[in-house]
Amino acid sequence: MYIPKYFKVNDYEEVLAFMKEHVFITLVTIQDGTPIASHIPVHLSEQNDTIMITGHLAYGNPQWKTLDQETNVLMIFQGPHAYISSSWYQEENVPTWNYQSVHVYGNTKLLNEDELRQDLSSMMLRYETGRENESVSEETMKMLIEKELPGVKGFQFDVTDIQAKYKLSQNRKAEDYMNIIEQLPKEKKTHSIEIAHQMSRLKQGDTK
Repeated sequence: MYIPKYFKVNDYEEVLAFMKEHVFITLVTIQDGTPIASHIPVHLSEQNDTIMITGHLAYGNPQWKTLDQETNVLMIFQGPHAYISSSWYQEENVPTWNYQSVHVYGNTKLLNEDELRQDLSSMMLRYETGRENESVSEETMKMLIEKELPGVKGFQFDVTDIQAKYKLSQNRKAEDYMNIIEQLPKEKKTHSIEIAHQMSRLKQGDTK
């Protein structure tokens, strides 16, 4: 990923928090020389100061066949994004787009059946716990997971490189920066409001 120095994020804890917040990712692999992609949720955990990422694909999705001992797999964690109008600058300039994105490279291997059971269980507990009529009883989870197993293939992703980019107008003058923060919420779009929030957070020194 092309990352000018203004936009590079080096804070490991910040990047990890971003990844945990945006776990619906784009998985990119190569099949017969052609890039292919799927959009799936993943599960993140930390083991011995390393990031462990697991997930699963539908059995009918042929991409899982590329994940058995595959190298140079790409996961894209995408955050909010918003159009930045040139009318928000003090001086005439081109418009742009602000966004947050993390690209993670690594190697994959398929999970065995027991590992897949555990991973599906962990994911269900994370997203079901605390909901009304949550499906987290031992009996219910076991029934649902056993029903699901024949239709999915699980995988483990071992991280080899992380590239994080927050393009949030860090290269603009202070006056322009603050005006962008003021103007974005007026768009009344969820992503624009979130980008304004992230820019405010960055201005307060919460990211590096």
